[in-house]
Amino acid sequence: MEKFDKKTIDAKLAKGFPLEHRWHNRFHLEMPFGLINDPNGFAYHQGAYHIFYQWNPLGCEHKNKCWAHVKTRDFIHYTLPELSLWPDDVHDKDGCYSGCGTSENGELRVLYTCNRKEDGVRIPAQRFGTLQADGSVRKEEIIIPDHPEKITGHFRDPFLFTRHGRRYLIIGAQREEEEKGTALIYEEVAGKWKNLGEIHTRLGDFGYMWECPNLLQFGSYDVMIFCPQGLPARAYDRQNIYQAGYIAGHLSLDSMDMMQHTKFQELDRGFDFYAPQVFEHEGRHLLLGWMGMPDKDADYPSKEHGWMYSLTMPRELRLRQGHIYSRPARELRDLRVKESVIELEHSMVSSLCQPLFAGSEILLTLELGEAKIVSCVLHYGLEKLVFSYDREQQTMTIDRDGMKNGGRGKRIFKLFVDQKLSLQLFVDKAAVEAFFQHGEEVASLLVFPEKNIQPELEIHSDCPLENIVGNIWELDSYKFEFRA
Repeated sequence: MEKFDKKTIDAKLAKGFPLEHRWHNRFHLEMPFGLINDPNGFAYHQGAYHIFYQWNPLGCEHKNKCWAHVKTRDFIHYTLPELSLWPDDVHDKDGCYSGCGTSENGELRVLYTCNRKEDGVRIPAQRFGTLQADGSVRKEEIIIPDHPEKITGHFRDPFLFTRHGRRYLIIGAQREEEEKGTALIYEEVAGKWKNLGEIHTRLGDFGYMWECPNLLQFGSYDVMIFCPQGLPARAYDRQNIYQAGYIAGHLSLDSMDMMQHTKFQELDRGFDFYAPQVFEHEGRHLLLGWMGMPDKDADYPSKEHGWMYSLTMPRELRLRQGHIYSRPARELRDLRVKESVIELEHSMVSSLCQPLFAGSEILLTLELGEAKIVSCVLHYGLEKLVFSYDREQQTMTIDRDGMKNGGRGKRIFKLFVDQKLSLQLFVDKAAVEAFFQHGEEVASLLVFPEKNIQPELEIHSDCPLENIVGNIWELDSYKFEFRA
């Protein structure tokens, strides 16, 4: 049997659903076995959203990089995941790395980085392919056969975009001389791809590699999302080993300058968020991210049970005054079990405890009154995950030192709150996504409770809260279409 036999692997996948382990999530995309990471090929084609993502179907190591594929019309009902793209020739023998997707001429095409190593030397190539009726990708033309001069073999993750009727791609890279991160742009000219050079920014020395770039337009603004590696941690940001964030400004494709751009801002303040991909459709910018972190495998004990990592729920992005706001995709409201709603309305209380469901959405507005410290705690028996707001410091702290399994630590970031703290929490079996101040900040993280118990929400403050208003819904699971 071939190493990557699609029929055999797809059959094994079908047997793995529904996902049954107590750490398997209900409304986050993940696999019954193997390691997943970067979302890829996010596109809308023939009435459905197509989502690809990196997957090692042979184990929980960062190798054997393939692409898995699902499609959905509503982000709730999905086709069963399948193996779609895998290493099988000289160009990608060491992995099918990240890329993007596009619907053109009635076909769904993908563009990805082929990875191969010869005598330890990395030789990347950028290649198109087309999705076939059986769910596999037919590999086609190589448009960039190697890395350009003055750029190392760390040259990957192409992302297609258009400007003024012309097609371009942005790709992550590393300069050869000083081994610093950068991004290059190529333009399609008469069927060939021309290197326009590096994007010039005011960021200066900003890490040793830029991965997973996206180039987007929000009105008159250009936004470059990318993942710089090698930034030192600071008191209130950049606290993960690698970052995922953006700058907003105005990109000149003539001078290759990102003009008047903002400072680098993180897209997510949690422990477990990397390699986002954003896709624009019908006026919406939709984001999917990898709930995981490179080079931190020991933080994810599901490895002992044969699988690792999740994808985030889809998010909608908006740009306001140079800052990206995130909110859950509107389709996710249909996950709410409406008859389960718990309405909260309490005045002048400093403590409140409420049992949750196996999957919950919590939407709260806390009127602080005289309170200076307010905490929202998810209790898993004797374990706990804490979101604590310090009004005097204007900081939010996420603390998972109270969990026994998996990664621990704290994340602290600035968050302006005047009188009302807005918090929206999605609590899955092992995944938690939190939206603060109507999406001004967001945090993604994974927890692995020791016992199979439903969590409780506790709210407490140092002084009585003037008002607590909100709803808690039970959330249904994603639905997968089983095929004979």
